[in-house]
Amino acid sequence: FSYSIVSSLPASHRDAFSVDPRTGEIWLREILDYEEIRICELQIEAKDEGFHTLSGHCKVVVEV
Repeated sequence: FSYSIVSSLPASHRDAFSVDPRTGEIWLREILDYEEIRICELQIEAKDEGFHTLSGHCKVVVEV
């Protein structure tokens, strides 16, 4: 499997999150200001790169 963030976050927070492509672990890379953004929704995609490429998606909601 490989994991990635596929949603488009606002430009001001685009680099705030990262996902480990091998494990799917999500990391916060910068401090989020509660007064600027209170909820972030990330769309995560998991892909199986086998014979038939299969994928699945989930929504992760982060409340600041």
